[in-house]
Amino acid sequence: MAVASKNVPAPDRIQLRRALISVSDKTGLEAFASELFHRGVQLVSTGGTAKALAAAGLTVTDVSEVTGFPEIMDGRVKTLHPLVHGGLLGVRDDPEHAEAMETHGIEPFDLLVINLYPFEEVRFAGADYATTVENIDIGGPAMVRAAAKNHAYVAVVTDPHDYAVVMAALEADAGHLSLELRRKLAAKAFARTAAYDAAIANWFAETLGIEHPGWRSVGGRLAEVTRYGENPHQQAAFYVTGDKRPGVATARQVQGKQLSYNNINDTDAAFELVGEFDPARTAAVAIIKHANPCGVAEGATLKEAYLKALACDPVSAFGGIVALNRPLDAEAAEEIAKVFTEVIIAPGASPEAEAIIAGKKNLRLLLTEGTPDPRAPGITAKTVSGGLLVQSRDNGSVDDLELQVVTKRAPTEAERADLKFAFRIAKHVKSNAIVYARGGATVGIGAGQMSRVDSSRIAARKAEDAAQAAGASEPATRGSVVASDAFFPFADGLLSAVEAGATAVIQPGGSMRDQDVIDAADAAGIAMVFTGMRHFRH
Repeated sequence: MAVASKNVPAPDRIQLRRALISVSDKTGLEAFASELFHRGVQLVSTGGTAKALAAAGLTVTDVSEVTGFPEIMDGRVKTLHPLVHGGLLGVRDDPEHAEAMETHGIEPFDLLVINLYPFEEVRFAGADYATTVENIDIGGPAMVRAAAKNHAYVAVVTDPHDYAVVMAALEADAGHLSLELRRKLAAKAFARTAAYDAAIANWFAETLGIEHPGWRSVGGRLAEVTRYGENPHQQAAFYVTGDKRPGVATARQVQGKQLSYNNINDTDAAFELVGEFDPARTAAVAIIKHANPCGVAEGATLKEAYLKALACDPVSAFGGIVALNRPLDAEAAEEIAKVFTEVIIAPGASPEAEAIIAGKKNLRLLLTEGTPDPRAPGITAKTVSGGLLVQSRDNGSVDDLELQVVTKRAPTEAERADLKFAFRIAKHVKSNAIVYARGGATVGIGAGQMSRVDSSRIAARKAEDAAQAAGASEPATRGSVVASDAFFPFADGLLSAVEAGATAVIQPGGSMRDQDVIDAADAAGIAMVFTGMRHFRH
């Protein structure tokens, strides 16, 4: 049943007289609290925050002096008290509330400055169960929600970045804060507690193995507002969850202009793909355009891998994203700098490489602290009208699969290596996906077509275009292998690959017409293996 409103009008301006401060992140706190103190604001605080303020030479009242009750249970109980929450929730202009506050000796708070226990940081740092649970804040969110609900009379600050905003407002209006600002701070406060609770709920689901919790929330912190979304008429922003998975969200941008919405999306796709290649085994480079690879290769060096990847589709590579699985070196940097590139993302870079890339002032260089683990669990989400589609990350790896030879001819060792290589790439190509590979490099990629036959033909045509541009006598698909992200429903897709020159095929299998496809492969004298695992990517 809804609670009826008393319709007490909110004041346009409130003067700050008393503030409650309780923060775990003390960034900028001393300067902000000093500003409040010198404006005559009475400071009330908790535990470690009170000690920090006192050490800064400020007069501060410990919350236990207000409540008459000490912090107990290792600090679990310290602010859950009527003298605290009454001071945050009391409607000052309501006679009944005012009478209750006077009767019970409740003094109002005009400002709450708070941030929560660092649950997200502790969770993603891999702390044990008990430590993670202990970092679930109870009193903090309760105070945040109380102050945010009563924003008609109380300002709530949950982000140190807002200290400057509040100080500027106080300076501009003789120590007062406007209703408009209080509403904005309240909205941010509720968003913070929502994201905080989402992180806790998702951690419990992951820890307890609950695949489909009854309620699913996704939250994140605003990292940046992009100039626009996929198109200039769309608004967009980038939010980060706190997950430490190496990638665009955790990378350090060394140089270049701001990343666009499409840059972020494509860079994520590129780095997730290159993460399929163990840097201890081989150097690998992926070139991405519109979230699809236009060239991927491995090699003895990054330069070799890059040149092989570029050869697959040099036209599409123009204005693309380049991802590397090893720190960028000078040789590779020189080659990449020769082609217009939007973003380079790598687990590091040598000083020489950084100096070379610095010559391209608009080229973004992102450095991470590693490569993403392709086998790591996780979730992905996609919005649909009125809902959210959530699934586990596709962490299947062809290296963990037992390949089943289904044709009379088994693949050679060289073909087997290329088949695995191609299937790794197919996992990251939009369906329907066809990938031709030879010698540890893609030589033709067909992506996102409604028909698998069309994807196969497009991939072959791109190989022909690349051969013509390079002055080669024949396309590199001659003598290549081919990977399909899903089964061939008919033999025509496989026959198209044979026509392009493929000698071996890797596909999941599982079609009701598998035998027809196998017979066609045998008739063509090519080898084919089934993986038993599909990699649709929509």
